[in-house]
Amino acid sequence: MKVLLFNGSLEKKPTSTSFAIIAHLREQLERKGMEVTVFNLAEASIPFFDTAGLQEIPEAAKEMTKIFRDADLHIWLTPLYHGSMTGAMKNCLDWIEISAREPIPYLTNKVIGMVCWAEGGHAMQGINTMEAVAKALRAWVLPYSVPAVRGHLYNKADYSISEEYSKKFDLLVNLLTDVKFQFAE
Repeated sequence: MKVLLFNGSLEKKPTSTSFAIIAHLREQLERKGMEVTVFNLAEASIPFFDTAGLQEIPEAAKEMTKIFRDADLHIWLTPLYHGSMTGAMKNCLDWIEISAREPIPYLTNKVIGMVCWAEGGHAMQGINTMEAVAKALRAWVLPYSVPAVRGHLYNKADYSISEEYSKKFDLLVNLLTDVKFQFAE
């Protein structure tokens, strides 16, 4: 089964929050025999969404849409930016519109888990906005998500994921990969 980890953060440092979470999730998913693809938005060169003024769809948008549609399961993760996901993440998801005329458009029947982190306790706002977009793209949102308080996310000694959040991420992975739903195509 193919799992996409969609990193909506623009962080590029390997010691960043998003990379630490991705490393943990990837390890758990691969232990379960999943084929994992990481899509790092900061490295993707996705242009601003503009289908009206374009003669041709940019290759980066085509490739990104294919990656998203080929994955069976997704986990989207983002820092909270002013009560939402990052603007670049939303822009990226807008490009999935190019699949509108496909026999099975958008992210129909994909199952998506969500992670958002914030300095305070408002990370659920980012999850709520990601959920609204996922549902608009015809995906199923896992009813369990991980809103994280960044200050509690790490062990101070070695910057590894704390036991509290390790358990939460592991539960997210288990619920996502144990989904027994059968969707009609």
